[in-house]
Amino acid sequence: MDSSNYKLYHVHGCDSRGFLESYCSDKPDMVFRDDTLIFPIENLRKSFQLGHIRGDILIDFSVGSFIHLLYSACEFFKHIIVLKLNDRCILELKRWVDTRTGAFYWGHIAQLHAEIEGKSDELEDKEGNVRSALQHVIKCNLEKENITEPIDLPPADCIISAWVLDATSKDHNDFIRTLRKISKLLKPGGHLILIGCLEATYYIIGKDKLHLFKYDEKFARKALVGEGFVIDCWEVKKRTNISDLTDYKALIFIAAHKEKLV
Repeated sequence: MDSSNYKLYHVHGCDSRGFLESYCSDKPDMVFRDDTLIFPIENLRKSFQLGHIRGDILIDFSVGSFIHLLYSACEFFKHIIVLKLNDRCILELKRWVDTRTGAFYWGHIAQLHAEIEGKSDELEDKEGNVRSALQHVIKCNLEKENITEPIDLPPADCIISAWVLDATSKDHNDFIRTLRKISKLLKPGGHLILIGCLEATYYIIGKDKLHLFKYDEKFARKALVGEGFVIDCWEVKKRTNISDLTDYKALIFIAAHKEKLV
């Protein structure tokens, strides 16, 4: 079955809790721990620690109701704005932000960060720091030229976009079109961090099979350079886990900066 016939994340929505349970939980049978949790966490930490990716505003534009990408970011940015494409993911995220009963458990992520940083004594501060920095959760629309319309956001110093381009792009043109819209949210010289899957066509959440846009390293590099980005970091991790929930071949982490206007 062609992946273009699968459900689309931003059109049909998804089971936000099922998404987290399948790809981000601390359950023993969650086989994606190294890829969806440790790989982005370690690379985000390394990128931020270099010292040149920091500032006032960070925008997170990622699939699902992910929190784990923001633990390091809150140490380097004063304000975090989260963009989401569907209401269920917004409700799931706000349940955690507001510490409501039934919120998804992210304690294992705080533990992972503490282990990576060697700061196990700061475990309790991790989630509090993210909540304090997270200023707004905004629903956006990829059909709009300004995806946050009617809200005009101040230009961001950095944008983290994890798996959005993969899950929403039907083809090469879609990918570049959305990348261009994301780029417009960045200030000149601002940084873009992309996390995605290579050579993937689908992922499964519960009973739903959803589309992933299939692309390779060559295309990703060409798309970024074509939109005026200078690539600073490029990491690829080949898949080692075995699961029928998705068919990606590798994970990619890219850090780039937007060239300043002359």
